[in-house]
Amino acid sequence: MVYFGYHAVQGDRGLIAWWNLRFEIERANTALDQVSAEKAALEKRVALLRPESLDPDMLEERARLMLGAVSPNDRIVPDVVN
Repeated sequence: MVYFGYHAVQGDRGLIAWWNLRFEIERANTALDQVSAEKAALEKRVALLRPESLDPDMLEERARLMLGAVSPNDRIVPDVVN
């Protein structure tokens, strides 16, 4: 009985292994939720750049970023490092 009781708790498929597996599943689900949220945000940004639904503001933002251009109406705030 002691042998079977020990392996029911400490064995490869015992209670402790089951608890550890549940913890790993919860951690993986949390990571999945974070990655899914990032994916949804990226898909939304990509959808704004598609030719059939091109958003002029998104196009301007990407063009300025890639070209390093500044509009005359933009305000530039210098980042002073001490």
